[in-house]
Amino acid sequence: MKLNGTHQLLAYTDDVNILGGSIHTLKQNAEALVTATREIGLEVSADKTKYMVMSRDQNVGRIHSVRMDNSTFERVEEFKYLGTTLTNQNSIAEEIKSRLRSGNACYRSVQNLLSSRLLSKNLKIKIYRTIILPLVLYGCETWSLTLREERKLRVFENKVLRRIFGPRRDEVTGDWRRLHNKELIDLYSSPNIVRVIKSRRMRWAGHVACMGEERGVYRVLVGKPEGKRPLGRPRCRWVDNIRMDLQEVGCGYVDWI
Repeated sequence: MKLNGTHQLLAYTDDVNILGGSIHTLKQNAEALVTATREIGLEVSADKTKYMVMSRDQNVGRIHSVRMDNSTFERVEEFKYLGTTLTNQNSIAEEIKSRLRSGNACYRSVQNLLSSRLLSKNLKIKIYRTIILPLVLYGCETWSLTLREERKLRVFENKVLRRIFGPRRDEVTGDWRRLHNKELIDLYSSPNIVRVIKSRRMRWAGHVACMGEERGVYRVLVGKPEGKRPLGRPRCRWVDNIRMDLQEVGCGYVDWI
């Protein structure tokens, strides 16, 4: 949606996200939103309204406060928008931690089913793929993963698969032991969790590439941020992940956008 002539407001039902390049711009946009909502009989809840500064310098905006109608908005370092955790460092790590917490909670609620001898292995895998996995992979199309985060996701999946397939008796000692990662790969015929993420990410990239220039998502993808990167190794971007995904499937030289 446009606010003050530019696209600075994201709205989905009652979840509204106001964007601004500075505290002053943010205040102006918030005042414009409050004025517009009052005209149709709606009010902005001051208790539920937070604001966050995304900058390398976290002291930016410390001396300022956002006030509206004698109410001061709380400054936070992260918040959830449409189920996704956004942080002031624009890091996906907190979102993945949140997704894994949700996945672990769901796993604990059904672990008795995954251990039951009354259910077949195929049915247990269906429970994992239809109940647990969607919780973990919500919004994964936009993730930019590092090897460390991929390892965390694989550790979580291997834990669930070990519960499904159970232990194995060692042929030499006769003792029961847990399955090794290689054995889990052989038993689990479906693509692992990281491959699922890469597949969904490339599919979403294809959708975005086919969008027109009037779409906000496309403009974000092809836009060039102002300023310079800081010294040191740059963080892996979403576009970098897409290029590596294409190289894995033998399409590394394809100009996809």
